[in-house]
Amino acid sequence: MRALHASGAERGRRGVLVTTRVIIVGDTHLPRFGRSLPPFLADALRDVDRILHVGDHTEPFVLELLETFAPTDAVAGNNDPPGLLERLGLLRMVAIEAVRIGMTHGHHGPGRTTPERAIRAFADSDPPPQAIAFGHSHQPMIERRDGVWLLNPGSPTDRRRQPTFSFIRLEVRGAELRPELVTS
Repeated sequence: MRALHASGAERGRRGVLVTTRVIIVGDTHLPRFGRSLPPFLADALRDVDRILHVGDHTEPFVLELLETFAPTDAVAGNNDPPGLLERLGLLRMVAIEAVRIGMTHGHHGPGRTTPERAIRAFADSDPPPQAIAFGHSHQPMIERRDGVWLLNPGSPTDRRRQPTFSFIRLEVRGAELRPELVTS
């Protein structure tokens, strides 16, 4: 059952905080790895309020698949075609409840590592994000640095040198977030 979302004013009057359930996914690389979402991801998507895709969809139909489950925010990655890059851009800031999440694929800009590039992409954001979601490396990460959550979901289709396929389940309640790595 989906959470009922009250406006900020309604939450304040009633004193009720709503939990928003989010899936962060990236590096799906479809259709190289099929034309549908892997079952372990599709099952999880049936019970979410929002989806964040951090790039390397590789074809527009991936967004269409995700949007059948929940509203989807996305950025383009280095393997996405020009049309997706134009449509989505490389950076996005989304607000979920009272949490600001910066989204990037993590392949562009200065920095030696993907996390460094992702952090630098939002260095001048005002106000800064409480979390940065990124992909590119296919290496899952849930870590806090200087009070900012770094969230890399890995990949549900292309694990590369990782032992499992993965994505992140995120619960946001007011200004707090709780990330969990889901593997298969």
